[in-house]
Amino acid sequence: MSSRENILKAIRGIQRERKELPTLPDFKLEGDLVDLFIRAIQANKGEVMGEEEFNNWVSSCDFHSIISLSEPFQSLSTFELSEDPHNLNHLQLAIIQGQFGVAENGAIWLDDSQLPHRVLPFITEHLVIVLSKENLVDTLHQAYERIGEEHSGFGLFVAGPSKTADIEQSLVVGAHGAKSLRVVLM
Repeated sequence: MSSRENILKAIRGIQRERKELPTLPDFKLEGDLVDLFIRAIQANKGEVMGEEEFNNWVSSCDFHSIISLSEPFQSLSTFELSEDPHNLNHLQLAIIQGQFGVAENGAIWLDDSQLPHRVLPFITEHLVIVLSKENLVDTLHQAYERIGEEHSGFGLFVAGPSKTADIEQSLVVGAHGAKSLRVVLM
């Protein structure tokens, strides 16, 4: 018998105590999910609005190119969604429907069922995500469980406007994508 075989035989002969895998805790958050979600979005430099407040904001702005893919706000569209995503280059406002939000960190799940072009949340100057209050989960643990039940070819979490900071701790909002994120809670 070779040294290798002796070592492997010795390892296989070690008696080990069988242990059960640990159970995962529930990870439920304490408090109102809507309030926790709003605070998380605000901490991410985003803004949360109601439907009326959002309509007032849009009417006070001078947007020339708006794409709305959310049913309640389809009438706001002023820009035709084309097959070529390069035509979105000058898009000022995109309104899309979020699937669900995470109260723990303010992340909102989007997948290709809401995004005809993957570039849409990034190429627009301002991003609005419409989300139902009933579609909030406590933590990313529940979010990933929910994602696991659905089929998607593409998906992402959006948790605020684009941001970057340098070594001098200078925060730039809107550096690589949307300058602002507004969430309309319905």
